[in-house]
Amino acid sequence: MKKIWILACALAAAACCEAPQEGAQTRPSEYVTTLMGTQSEFALSTGNTYPAVALPWGMNFWTPQTGRMGDGWAYTYNAHTLRGLKQTHQPSPWINDYGQFAVMPVRGTDKLDEESRQSWFSHQAEMAKPYYYSVYLADHDIVAEVTPTERAAMMRFTFPESRESGVVIDAFDRGSRVEILDDRTVAGYTTRNSGGVPDNFRNWFVIRFDKPFSAVELTDKPSSYKAGSQLLKPEGGKSAEGNHAVAKVHFTTRRGEQVTARIASSFISAEQAVRNLETELGTDDFETVKSKAQARWDEVLGRIEVSGGSVDQLRTFYSCLYRSTLFPRKFYEIDAEGNPVHYSPYNGEVLPGYMYTDTGFWDTFRCLFPLLNLVYPSVNAEIQAGLANTWRESGFLPEWASPGHRGCMVGNNSASVVSDAILKGVTPAEDVEALYEAMLSGRTKVHPTVSSTGRLGHEYYNTLGYVPYNVGINENVARTLEYAYDDWCIARVAAKLGRTEDAAMLEKAAQNYRNVFDAETNLMRGRNKDGSFQTPFSAYKWGDAYTEGNAWHYTWSVFHDVEGLADLMGGKAEFSKMLDSVFVVPPIYDDSYYGARIHEITEMQVANMGNYAHGNQPAQHMIYLYDYAGEPAKAQYWVREVMNRLYKAQPDGYCGDEDNGQTSAWYVFSALGFYPVCPGADEYAVGAPLFRRATIHLENGQKIEIEAPANSPANRYVGKMSVDGKAQAEPFLRYSVLKDGATVRFDMQAEPAAK
Repeated sequence: MKKIWILACALAAAACCEAPQEGAQTRPSEYVTTLMGTQSEFALSTGNTYPAVALPWGMNFWTPQTGRMGDGWAYTYNAHTLRGLKQTHQPSPWINDYGQFAVMPVRGTDKLDEESRQSWFSHQAEMAKPYYYSVYLADHDIVAEVTPTERAAMMRFTFPESRESGVVIDAFDRGSRVEILDDRTVAGYTTRNSGGVPDNFRNWFVIRFDKPFSAVELTDKPSSYKAGSQLLKPEGGKSAEGNHAVAKVHFTTRRGEQVTARIASSFISAEQAVRNLETELGTDDFETVKSKAQARWDEVLGRIEVSGGSVDQLRTFYSCLYRSTLFPRKFYEIDAEGNPVHYSPYNGEVLPGYMYTDTGFWDTFRCLFPLLNLVYPSVNAEIQAGLANTWRESGFLPEWASPGHRGCMVGNNSASVVSDAILKGVTPAEDVEALYEAMLSGRTKVHPTVSSTGRLGHEYYNTLGYVPYNVGINENVARTLEYAYDDWCIARVAAKLGRTEDAAMLEKAAQNYRNVFDAETNLMRGRNKDGSFQTPFSAYKWGDAYTEGNAWHYTWSVFHDVEGLADLMGGKAEFSKMLDSVFVVPPIYDDSYYGARIHEITEMQVANMGNYAHGNQPAQHMIYLYDYAGEPAKAQYWVREVMNRLYKAQPDGYCGDEDNGQTSAWYVFSALGFYPVCPGADEYAVGAPLFRRATIHLENGQKIEIEAPANSPANRYVGKMSVDGKAQAEPFLRYSVLKDGATVRFDMQAEPAAK
C-alpha cells in the first residue's frame, strides 16, 4: 500500500510539471512572476530586478520597497521588512532612481519615518503580478494592494479596527514638498534623482483618498520630528517644503474597512498630474483598473503564443517577455487636446512629441530592440521619434538615458538601434533624415559632460583606425570594435538614402576591427599609438582594454563581418576551435584592472561554462557564431544548455544583470529558435527552439508559425528546417521573409544532423 501511495504522489508531482494541454486558456499574464531576478545583491546578481507593477512601457512603475531611501536595491527577495510602496523609474540599481516617492499604510501614532513605519512581511502573504501587487504588513495588520495605469495607479488598504490608522506619503529627500489640498487630497513634488536632469526637474504627484482624513501631520524634517506631536485639522493650504517633506493622513477605521487611494504624477506640472489622474483612472474602481491592466498585459504578452513545453518553461518564457516589454519607458504625457507632450530631460523645456527613456544601448541594441522591430514595431516607431527629439534637444543621441544623458558604458550603439529601425521601415519617415544626421554627427564628437555619449577617442579612431591602448582612454578595444560595427550600421542607412560617398567612407571604417586583431593569439588585443600591441597581455584580464569582460568575450564583437573575422583566424575550422576554447578554458580571471572581483566575474565562474559569461552582454551572441562556422549543432547544444541551466522563473532566475530586457529578450528569441546576431542585417541565426509550437502575431495581421512537433528535452538538434514548405540548407532565417508571415518547421532529433 505504501508503494502505491508513493507512486501516486510521484505521478501527481510529474503532472504538476506538465504543460497545460494544447488549447488551454491560461492567460499569459498568469505565467509571469515579477519576482524573477530579485534575489540579488551588490556582490552577486541573479537579475538585479525588482517586482515592477506597471503597464508595458509605462511612464511610472510601482514596487514594494525593502531598502532604505536611495538604496539602488529597492527590493531584495531576502529582505524581511517593507518600508512602503514606491513609485519608481529605476532602470538598474547601478543607475539608481529618479522622481520617486513612497506611500505606506500604517497603524500607530509613531509610524512616520522609514525606520519606524517598516513592517515585517512574508512571501507567503505576497502576490506579485505585472498588473497587481498585494502584501500583508504584519506589524500593522494591514493588507496593501496596488494596480497600475501608465501614469497613475490605485491603491487599496484593508485596515484593522483602530483609531490610529493612517497613510504616510514620503516625498523623499534632496528637495520635496507635500500639501493638503482638502480633507481627501494630498499633492506635492519630489526632485530626488541620480543625475541626467536639468535644474528645474520635478515629479509632481497627486493622491486622492475615498475617505476623509480625521487629522494630518506634515514635516520637512522626519528624522527629528516626533510623530503624533502636531496633529492638524485636514484643511487645504497646509504644506511642508524643504529637504525632505513627509505627510501622514489619519483615519479611524473598523476591521476590514478598505480605503482606496487614486494616485498620479507628472514631470510637466501639478495640473498635468491631475489631468493624468482624471484621464487614466476616471471613475473606475480598483477591480476595474486591475482588470484593464491585466487585459493590457495579456494583449502585449499574447503577441507571442507558445505551447508544447513544461509549465516551468512557459513561466520562464512569459516572465522574460514581461521584462522585455518594460523598458524603455514612456517619458511623454497627453495634453488637454490629446497630443503627446514631454518634459525634456535634456533642456528642461516642455515640448510636443514623443520621448522614451531608461535604457542603455550598450546592452539593449543586441536583441531587445530587434525584438521590438519584429513584434512591436509601432512602439519602436514612437521610441525612434523620441530619439529624434533627443537629438534636436541636446545635439546628441543617447547611449544611456535615465532620464537624460548618463555616464555609463562605452560605444556608440545608438547607431545600431537607429539604423535597424530605419532599415526595417519602422522609423517615421519624417524623422529619418534627422536621425541619419544625428548618427553622422555622433562619429566626430563627444558630449561635453557625459563622456560615454558620442565617441570618446574619435580623433584617434578616425585617423589611426583604432583607439590606442596607451593614450589614457580606457576600454579602447571595446570602443574600437563597437565603433566599427556602428559605422557598418550607418553605412547601410547611407546606402539606403543614396549617400554613396558617405557609404563608401563608412564601409571602409567598418573594417577597423581588423586593426586590433592579434594574429599571434587569434584574439582582439590593445594596440599602442605607434602600432605595437600592448604587453604584457593576458586573455583573462577583465576590463582594461575591454568593458566588463576579457579578450575571450570581446573578440567576437564583429557582428557585421563574422566571415572576415573567421578569415583572420585562419578559416572556419580554426574559428570554430576558438569558439570551443571559450567553453574549455577554466573560469580563471585577472581582476587587477578593477582592484577587486566584480560581480560579473563571479557570475561567469559559478555558471560552470568555462570562460563563457552569459551573465553579461558582450558574449551573448557568441554561441550563434557556430552557424557561420558551419557547426550549427554546437550552437543548438549550447543554446539549449543556457536556456535550461541559466534561466528559471524564480527569484534567483537570471545568471547576471537582466539589464533592461536584453538578457530576457535573448531567452525569448532563443526559445523561438532564432537570434539577431547582427542588428541592421536582414538575417537571424538559427538555434534550437524550445517549444513544439509558437505563433508570433505581427502587427500587420500576419503570423509567423513555428512548428517543432518532435521537440523535447532529448531532441535539441535540428535535423531539417523549412520555410513555407521549402527546405533551407543554411541555418539562417530572413527578416524580409518573416515580416510578411511565414511557417517555419523544425524537424528535431536527438543527435546532431550529418554535415
